[in-house]
Amino acid sequence: MVLTQHINRILTMGRLLGASGSGAELAPLVAHERATRAVLVVDIVESVRLVEHAELSVISRWLGFVDFIKKQILPAQDGRLVKKTGDGLLIDFSDARRAISTALAIQRESIRLNVGLRPPEWIMLRMGLELCEILIDDGDIHGHGVNLAARLMGLANPGEIVASQSVRDNLTADLDAEVEDLGDCFLRHVSQPVRAYRIGPPGARAVIQPALSLQDWTPSIAVIPFDCRASDRGHQVVGEIFAEQLIRVLSQSPELSVVSRLSTTALRGRSEALRDIVSHLRADYVLSGSYRYDGETLVVEIELADAKSERVLWTDLVRGGLSDLLDQDQNLTNSIATKVIVVVSASELRRLRSQSLPTLGAYTLLMSAITLMHRLSKQDFDEAGRLLQILIDRATRQPIPHAWLANWHVLRVQQGWSVDESEDTYLALESTRRALDSDPDCSLALAVDGFVHTNLVKKLDVAQDRYKLALETNPSNALAWALQGALNAFTDKGSQAVNNTQRALKLTPLDPHRYFYDSLAASACIAACDYASALELARRSLRANRKHTSTLRVMSVAQWHLGLRKDARATAKELLRLEPTLTVTRWLKRTPSAPYRVGQEFARVLRKVGIPN
Repeated sequence: MVLTQHINRILTMGRLLGASGSGAELAPLVAHERATRAVLVVDIVESVRLVEHAELSVISRWLGFVDFIKKQILPAQDGRLVKKTGDGLLIDFSDARRAISTALAIQRESIRLNVGLRPPEWIMLRMGLELCEILIDDGDIHGHGVNLAARLMGLANPGEIVASQSVRDNLTADLDAEVEDLGDCFLRHVSQPVRAYRIGPPGARAVIQPALSLQDWTPSIAVIPFDCRASDRGHQVVGEIFAEQLIRVLSQSPELSVVSRLSTTALRGRSEALRDIVSHLRADYVLSGSYRYDGETLVVEIELADAKSERVLWTDLVRGGLSDLLDQDQNLTNSIATKVIVVVSASELRRLRSQSLPTLGAYTLLMSAITLMHRLSKQDFDEAGRLLQILIDRATRQPIPHAWLANWHVLRVQQGWSVDESEDTYLALESTRRALDSDPDCSLALAVDGFVHTNLVKKLDVAQDRYKLALETNPSNALAWALQGALNAFTDKGSQAVNNTQRALKLTPLDPHRYFYDSLAASACIAACDYASALELARRSLRANRKHTSTLRVMSVAQWHLGLRKDARATAKELLRLEPTLTVTRWLKRTPSAPYRVGQEFARVLRKVGIPN
């Protein structure tokens, strides 16, 4: 490990800790002995980042703390330090209660590691604990239980302890520790789910903090009522109306958290500096501006600023009548809000590329990953998967990144980029299971699990149940409506498919990934034999993203049925350029629509337009 290399190098140079390495080791147990022991794995969270930031400080603090554990904590509990792993420890005990007492003592004493330091410099620990039979060999320990303790440690957030069922069975709740059931958890490289428990000190307090909501993972924006620059201050109410309209429209976007109108109204007409506005409203972005209205023409100057850097990201000048502002279809405010969302997404992506990962907030990683995933460029797509995994490593129990990672695996197969579709299927299922383990009512996770069961597992009844649950939890979940529509399209339920996907389109007027919804709506129209609408939607989807292979397939079928045979063949040629290994047989193997009329018709047309059989 990286920290191990640093420690060995520094100790070799003789720069640190003569005393830390001294002291009598507890006698090793008999070699090759089998015994039931409680195994505790301790790990430093983000050790690589900490060492890069302050190498000597981190290593000296850690080695000093290890020495304290060995001399002050372990002897009282008959614990044995099996080995140091550089950025962690492996310890074993004769029974589970002693192990829990030690883990809680380490957790309690670790606070002193961070006294007087800023949060980015804190050394945070997480621990995993298993009670099992192990093999003891020359003082080291081996066996499945050791690996399981390490996997359980991976479920813990910074400062937390996670234990197995066997450990829980040896504890008296509220006396030995506070115990909270995490349910059956799926661990990496462990075939069956493992029952896991969060452990904390005994007492009346919650051990587990609830997972952050999706809103906590999205950037916040404050819309300040626009200032009236006209001599007639009687038109000041226009600024209030304009801000309220923008807040209402922006609130429809899942990409943003919008500060309430009542909160921002208090800042109307004040000449507050940007930093002061941010301190009051705790917003990441601020949308403000001014306007003039002479009774006929409304002239609006708009400014979007990054609250952290105090840099203006975007300005615009809009002209129109007051009727445009009050238009029921909100064309003016929709246009402005769409530009705002695009600029914010671009800003977060720039932040990702200009800063080191440890300094980035969760929403920057999440938004950047979603943006890169939907570009459908192979390089960007792979980077999106990497970012989601980093985010998951930081917040193991947060369901949203797990759900998006499952979505990533489905798109990987659909784009023809998977090197092993069975592996992608397994990993997608594992991701949605982890998400739903954390929050069984997460509407996004339920919808994506339906997506996985539709497109990869081909269990359409399970998928339908997932979409139903997702919509019961959140009736405004556009993704669930769209995916349910796709499922109905696959099974020849054209009219239902169109109704579902049209509902999704109404819910996503500002979604930066609208191309995906347009594509599914086009598929629904194919199932309903409305080829003209399918072609229109496919063209709109491709204008936004020309690399979506599913849209190209839909377009070629629509063009063929409309008698545009030359265009259909040209579309198929472009499809093969993006997915050169595509054949009709391979497509039928992976599409859920294969047994149905619509799937067979797709296959027939794909052969006609030039896709190899």
